[in-house]
Amino acid sequence: MKYLFNYLFLYVCMMVCIGCAPKARHYVIGVSQCSADIWREKQNAELRMGTFFQDGVELRFAAAYDSDERQVEQIDSLMKSGIDLLIVAPNQVATISPAIDRAYDQGIPVIVFERKTNSQKFTAFMSADNYEMGRQMGDYIGNRLKGRGQVLEVMGLKGSSPAIERHRGFRDALRRFENVKVVETLTGDWTEHTAYNIVRKWKESHAEEHVDLVFGMNDRSAIGARCAMMELGDSSVLYCGIDGLPGENGGISLVRDSILEASYIYPTYGDSLLQLAIDILDGKPYKKEVKMMSAMVTHDNARVLLMQTDETLRQVARLEQLHEKVDEYIQQLHTQRVINWLTWGVVVLMLMVAVLLYLYRTGKMTLRRERVVNNLWNLNAEDIKTGKEADVKTADGEQKTVEGAVTSVFISRFKDVVEARLDDCNLSVEDLASDMNLSRVQLYRKVKAVTGASPVELLRTARLNRGYKLLLTTDRSVSEISYMVGFTAPSYFTKCFKEEYGVLPGDVRS
Repeated sequence: MKYLFNYLFLYVCMMVCIGCAPKARHYVIGVSQCSADIWREKQNAELRMGTFFQDGVELRFAAAYDSDERQVEQIDSLMKSGIDLLIVAPNQVATISPAIDRAYDQGIPVIVFERKTNSQKFTAFMSADNYEMGRQMGDYIGNRLKGRGQVLEVMGLKGSSPAIERHRGFRDALRRFENVKVVETLTGDWTEHTAYNIVRKWKESHAEEHVDLVFGMNDRSAIGARCAMMELGDSSVLYCGIDGLPGENGGISLVRDSILEASYIYPTYGDSLLQLAIDILDGKPYKKEVKMMSAMVTHDNARVLLMQTDETLRQVARLEQLHEKVDEYIQQLHTQRVINWLTWGVVVLMLMVAVLLYLYRTGKMTLRRERVVNNLWNLNAEDIKTGKEADVKTADGEQKTVEGAVTSVFISRFKDVVEARLDDCNLSVEDLASDMNLSRVQLYRKVKAVTGASPVELLRTARLNRGYKLLLTTDRSVSEISYMVGFTAPSYFTKCFKEEYGVLPGDVRS
């Protein structure tokens, strides 16, 4: 017996040593985005990529969808969740400042990114020079029109610092061109849809007003204006924007294809932003104000820039694949460690069982054993199809008619079939019926009779439930999760999610 207790003592000592081992650092960084669009999706992807090179970093994202009230609530929620640092792109200059102040006053470092706030309570500020972008774009437009012409200006969200500063730089540059006239300045909200509506409405009420060029303060606004003008039959107008994103339908390719006359690269710099956050948390030196480099995109350099960015994107994709392989290897290693510890646990458990048996046999302890009946019935395939009740025999030999047995097994099997193919966007009721060895009509009638819902409705509910869990347990974007659970489009996933839970998917994490 003394050997048994020696082994137990050794196991306990090992577990104590593991518990006393120093813990690796773990930082939780909250990211409050004022909106959700292709520019911010790219930045969020770069932030996530930055974690590949940083151990123990967790990102929590929130998107306000251009709502001041929602962003304030999301910032307060991130603070309550226990973040170590806040990255925030304020929706407007003044309205978000109180929430930023609260975070800073609670000792949470704050990085204000891309858009300014009138609060001075921030740890660092990182952005491109929006005034300079507007100034250079104004200078380009004046020269492109050869010093004479009429320009329609479509601003971004009123009260946001990029819109204010780009407008100021643009107007300052045009002072050099006396014969370039801004016929109207329209206020949008950075979206293509809004730009389309306000430009169309303005043009319909100013049909006699000639426009040579439209300056949209981002590429989406310029494209929205272009759609409106083209629909109204004005095909001679030139268009300029700002963002200059790479990839298909990005600003660079739009300039290359002469859809836009020019754009201006507005860098996302997500990896640099994350590095700044880590330097602050690690207590390393950092700059309080960081200016990001940017550049004009014209027909002269668009093709070269696009080639460079495409190559960068390919390397990024390869890096993500490599990271997935490393994660897989680490997971395998972790699994092996768990198996090893479970083996130790089984050995110790066997030793403990041996001790208990020894005590039992020597009269030191009386062990009571209870019988557990795991399966009360056996069902065949015909039972499942017909739904008839089953007579079964219990462990005590008692005959019993079990109502609902078939129903329970049927629903359990249906659930397994659905969950096994949940990510298949082409999954149909016929496929489910085939997997259940039933006809489509049999499956529909059986499911409807048991649950009151159709198979399609249950499939959608299962997909939304899994999507909800993935939103809570992963940092994947809403678009990624929508495809993972079998939806064909993120917009449809968002619509169904709002109908089911009464909130947008982006609000779940807050």
